[in-house]
Amino acid sequence: MDRLPLLAGFYFGSVEHYALLARSPMVLLDTGEHYMRQSYRTRTTIIGANGLQDLNVTIQRDSGVKQPMRSVGLCYEEDWPHQHMHAIRSAYGRSPWFLHFAEDIEQVLFTRYLRLVDLQLATLHLGLKWLRIPTEVHVSEEYVEGTEYHLTSTGMGPVLPGTPLNERIELWDLRSDLSPKRGLPEGISAVGPYHQVFQDRYGFQPRSSVIDLVCNMGPRATAALGR
Repeated sequence: MDRLPLLAGFYFGSVEHYALLARSPMVLLDTGEHYMRQSYRTRTTIIGANGLQDLNVTIQRDSGVKQPMRSVGLCYEEDWPHQHMHAIRSAYGRSPWFLHFAEDIEQVLFTRYLRLVDLQLATLHLGLKWLRIPTEVHVSEEYVEGTEYHLTSTGMGPVLPGTPLNERIELWDLRSDLSPKRGLPEGISAVGPYHQVFQDRYGFQPRSSVIDLVCNMGPRATAALGR
């Protein structure tokens, strides 16, 4: 197989995440990496009446201490799930397909996950379901080092010296490069344009949340990814 995409976890994910997933039979998600602020790990971007709006998850972690993603908790002292649902409803309530996806979004948002990675995985699998993408998602609880991974008939694991290998896979490390603060990495193209609710005000806004894509495009969303 070609290079195996190595991803950080993400909250719902951008349309570019799913364009990558749509052309990748398998991806590896690293939940052992250190938490990184101002990234897709806790953020998704929608487009409302006032333009771009970042929806940020509130987390609970030890200040000043580097923590692996698998140990970062969620904080519900501020009712961010209802705030996010209100913002999504305000932005897409009049879109053609919002009612079709609203129940799924509410179910994921109003589930009290303890860990950030559990929320990330729930939103990832929801996006895959919406877009009918059959990508196999493997999760590493330990930090992934090196440039290769070992695929066996029983699963995946790091390439260890002296280990008999069935297949050695080159990694495509996108954990830091696929970021809202950076341009798109080489090999990943922007998705769009496709119809957006407030396009007459702001023009087409790229790199938005998968929520934006499905609420605007419905059954045509997968085709909009350019598969």
